[in-house]
Amino acid sequence: MVLNDYTSPHNSVKKVAGLRKSRKFIFMTDAHLQKDLFQHIRNTLPPHVSMVNEIADLLHISYDSVYRRIRGEKPVTLDELKLLCEHFHLSLDQVLQLHTDKILFTDTEANGNNQDFLHYLQGLIRQLQYFNSFKHRRLFYLSKDIPVFYFFYFHELAAFKSFFWSKSILNDPAFDGKNFSLSDFDASAYFAAGQTVLKEYNQIPGAELWNYESINSTISQIEYYRDAGIFESKDDLDKVVDSCDAMLQHIQKQVEKGCKFLPGIGEAGYGAPIQFYINEIILGNNSIMVETDDTKMAFINHIVLKYISTTDKKFTEKAFANFQNLVSRSVLISETGEKERNRFFKTLREKIQACRK
Repeated sequence: MVLNDYTSPHNSVKKVAGLRKSRKFIFMTDAHLQKDLFQHIRNTLPPHVSMVNEIADLLHISYDSVYRRIRGEKPVTLDELKLLCEHFHLSLDQVLQLHTDKILFTDTEANGNNQDFLHYLQGLIRQLQYFNSFKHRRLFYLSKDIPVFYFFYFHELAAFKSFFWSKSILNDPAFDGKNFSLSDFDASAYFAAGQTVLKEYNQIPGAELWNYESINSTISQIEYYRDAGIFESKDDLDKVVDSCDAMLQHIQKQVEKGCKFLPGIGEAGYGAPIQFYINEIILGNNSIMVETDDTKMAFINHIVLKYISTTDKKFTEKAFANFQNLVSRSVLISETGEKERNRFFKTLREKIQACRK
């Protein structure tokens, strides 16, 4: 990596100053590194998106100029490298193959203050649609809580969760001073968005690792609203508990069949295969690992609903290895392990039913 001979002390100060003003320093002179850069970019794009078109539009150059850079015939400038890394969320350490202890994570909401749960769901839909744009994709969920997707199988539970996250987690001012009532709270937009989330998630093969405590956060939320008098009526509480019980029954059916599907759908509507594991000694952290074609991504949960992500190879390899290590110490209950499967879901359903008291 050099800036070429323009920085030589034999050049005139005037010439160097002019070049600095034009900001056209040649940055990458190693053709191998430059080809790796474009391979990184190609791996981030869905198959139907043209990398050449994307780069030409970003850098405001011709298709021919893009191809010359891809082939390593024309070096990429420092300005161009900056634009490419920012636009495609690439780490400069990764591009230049620098061996450091720094890892670049992406936070899509770093520049905003989102208080709208519907906006969160719409972002989740876009992320899942991106995964589904790849021919090969797999999603691995290390569950501390029940994955957010499942709360939208049934309307009453979807309404409660949407209300709870909006009021108690995102502090949406529109929910200040309000109690939860199924008759007063219009959850139709949240439920519709959640159904789209489910349809996208059900197309992604993968594996989930749960623990007997994965139900506990939902139980705590229901009990908190019950004890704080935020449920408008006992009938609202009972309907939410019934809906949660129905969700667990449906998840159990999916685990038994070994595939994802919506309630009321026959075999013709079965979706992607799912492997379901129980680990009785380790509680996960809601981290997600995704594999698409030649790229691995890791999503780390923070601030309850939010995630930061990375494609850093050092980090993702460790994250995937850790998941496989936990799987090797877990019990597979999808399609097999009927006794363990029934015992697991019976315990979770008994816990949720106790919320009525």
